[in-house]
Amino acid sequence: MSAHTTEPRGCHLVGSINFDDAETTMRVAAEHLGDRLRRIPDGEVGERFHWIAFQPDRIARTPGIERVGDTPIPLRMLDIRPVRLAAGVAASDLELVPLGYADAALESWDVFARLQHEGAIPAGTRFQVSLPTPLGVVGSFVHETDRAAFEPVYEAALAAELDRILAVVPHDRLAIQWDAALEFAMIEGEAYAERGGTRAEWFDDVWAGTSERLARQIDRVPEDVEVGVHLCYGDVAERHFVEPVDVGNLVRFANLVHAAAARRLTWVHLPVPIERDDDAYFAGLADLELAEETELYLGLVHREDGVEGAARRIATARRHTARAFGVATECGFGRAPEGAAGPLFATHRAVSAAW
Repeated sequence: MSAHTTEPRGCHLVGSINFDDAETTMRVAAEHLGDRLRRIPDGEVGERFHWIAFQPDRIARTPGIERVGDTPIPLRMLDIRPVRLAAGVAASDLELVPLGYADAALESWDVFARLQHEGAIPAGTRFQVSLPTPLGVVGSFVHETDRAAFEPVYEAALAAELDRILAVVPHDRLAIQWDAALEFAMIEGEAYAERGGTRAEWFDDVWAGTSERLARQIDRVPEDVEVGVHLCYGDVAERHFVEPVDVGNLVRFANLVHAAAARRLTWVHLPVPIERDDDAYFAGLADLELAEETELYLGLVHREDGVEGAARRIATARRHTARAFGVATECGFGRAPEGAAGPLFATHRAVSAAW
């Protein structure tokens, strides 16, 4: 597919990429997609290899926190057992140990800055830091009886991590992405429960509770720093926890977040399942109410059907929105097989035009 003005403009890397270190991630991304990317993440390497699964180990180092259950639940080097308040401990008395996000981001920033200085990363490309919403971590790994009390404690600790990043990385070279996944398990509550999931919300109005919480995180990011959201239906063994019926709930949620946030969103990413190249899935894009300058990325690139599949989904999406959009995967490359990154980068490039 040759580049022309009707192709999607640019690409977005959600975050996870299955390389072992940040430098490899950044070098390969820039080499393959340098003129397609406005920002590059570090690949979520090390203990972050499975998104937020490392947070229970981090949180459990705090005095007053204990694990649920006596038997570890191993995930490579991690123990993903949930946590809870120890008997007699009030959440408000806790002082959480560092969560690991700032340390990882600042280590990767040093690599990014060096590579950009050397010319391996194009000038003007921003360093992307992907962070989970507090709701995602609390709803996934805190015992249900403690979630309401623990949420503000974790939110404050994550805000402190963000502040450390903001204090070091120049704002005109930084982009923050908030990853919203458990929000959709809550929104799709009945379907999620049918698939064996456990309802996790600790508030009554699911739509308001999830969207207003995300808007609060967006507004923590200063205006001179880019901020985007990755809306997600999960990625365990490259499968969603629930398959979205169509983009309707994604669009409704994006509109609510856009309306609730005080600052503008730089970009929004929406997933597209591999099976969906039909009009019914994409029709709701016509209802998207983002600001004109907000970038839209559709996660329609899949390793299994490459350029041909992405082109089909692009053609259908174009029938339902006049808004320009770029391309992405549904949820990064982190759980893809070894060796998949190269072909995925090639597909991104083949179906998109340069910025």
